[in-house]
Amino acid sequence: MRSLLEEIARGYDGFVELRYHNKIFRSLMVSQGKVENSAVRHRKGVGVRVLVNGTWGFASTSDCSTKAIRAAVETASASAKASASFRKAKIPMLPAGGLAVGDFAEPGVEEILAMPLADKLQIALDTESKARSASALIPTASCGYNEIFSEKVIVTSDGASAAFKLVRPEFRVRVVAERDGSMSSGYESIGVTGGWDCLFRDPAQLLIDKAARTAVDLLDASIPEGGKNTVILAPSIVGLMVHEAVGHTVEADFVMSGSVAKGKIGKRVASDLVTLCDSGKSELVGGAGGSIPVDDEGVYATEATIIKDGILNSYLHNRESAAHFGVAPTGNARAWEYADQPLIRMRNTYIRPGQQSIDEIVASTEDGFLLDGPRNGQADATGEFMFGVQRAYRIKNGKIGELHRGVTLSGKAFDVLQTVDAVSNEFVWDLGSGHCGKGQPAKVDAGGPYIRCEAMLGGQQSA
Repeated sequence: MRSLLEEIARGYDGFVELRYHNKIFRSLMVSQGKVENSAVRHRKGVGVRVLVNGTWGFASTSDCSTKAIRAAVETASASAKASASFRKAKIPMLPAGGLAVGDFAEPGVEEILAMPLADKLQIALDTESKARSASALIPTASCGYNEIFSEKVIVTSDGASAAFKLVRPEFRVRVVAERDGSMSSGYESIGVTGGWDCLFRDPAQLLIDKAARTAVDLLDASIPEGGKNTVILAPSIVGLMVHEAVGHTVEADFVMSGSVAKGKIGKRVASDLVTLCDSGKSELVGGAGGSIPVDDEGVYATEATIIKDGILNSYLHNRESAAHFGVAPTGNARAWEYADQPLIRMRNTYIRPGQQSIDEIVASTEDGFLLDGPRNGQADATGEFMFGVQRAYRIKNGKIGELHRGVTLSGKAFDVLQTVDAVSNEFVWDLGSGHCGKGQPAKVDAGGPYIRCEAMLGGQQSA
């Protein structure tokens, strides 16, 4: 396929980008000892973009023959020519730096694909059964397994020619505890880019134990008083905040639309303890769920340092936005399937670890909360956010105490990050089982160390 796309690109008089994508999605769900659903979806085709008279044209085809791809190129070209006169701001010449050439592969592909689906189903059945047996207070449990296999080839007429394969398995456990009409739930999940050993680097039993303990313990948990508090955020909450409330605001298309990060390059937006990055690689710890070697424009997916020692250092770019800002592309152009156009998206977003241990940070906290386990969340272009939290532990005189339920965390991300006064040396990827939505899905990951900061806490009445 790579040689075919190279031949077509050479024959086009102008800029063309050809992206072949073969994608297989498998999923299964088990509940109460029964298989609730099992599905396999397969999508394969070629997406085509051309740049004519400063205007993009796009077309796609599920027919991967030479004739069909050439026809898609002509369709995309005709579309660009027809709309060029209506485009006021012309797309400048695209920067040529960072274009990838070669074959790349993430680990675990052969291992995951060779394992029979029946074996994966049995693991889910066993896990769900053990989850229901974890406590007499747990009447209901479910377990889900998903995997996404992707094979891509990206060729551009100005020099990119890259091919890669990867696989992303995901595993989820949910339990519900009930007593005297009161109910609470516990949920744990993991998603990686890699093989079976990477997915279960910690045994499935640990997910079961943590979900069951959360659900049971929350039955006795109270709702705390709201207000501004000192909080220690676990890596899962750190990851959610830096993805939802910071990462989206620094995607260059959102910046150009007026996000809170506009015009802030070189300005302080966080404590000098905070260095925030986004990378296609599994920096620090392997297996991050948003890993890609090359983006969907054929650019190496290198690390972008968004915030360096508290100073806003970079936005996240595709080739077009990089040309607009006069910088190098960061490898953040991503498309969900072959029929989708690449958008500026995050990959693996994280705060770099610091010097203290979490035990030291807790011991030096006189009054506050330790927050762990995201439940839900929302954020907007101002960086203002509100997230639900599974577990909120009260800290008094340097010791972790009672568990609270129904807690929300809110604030403006850059304001909260400026209050960070402690960053742990531990590091965890913790959002690899989720999807990011921005017109189309994307597999991402996020995480980091524990951080201590100031934010607003609120209580809610739901279980």
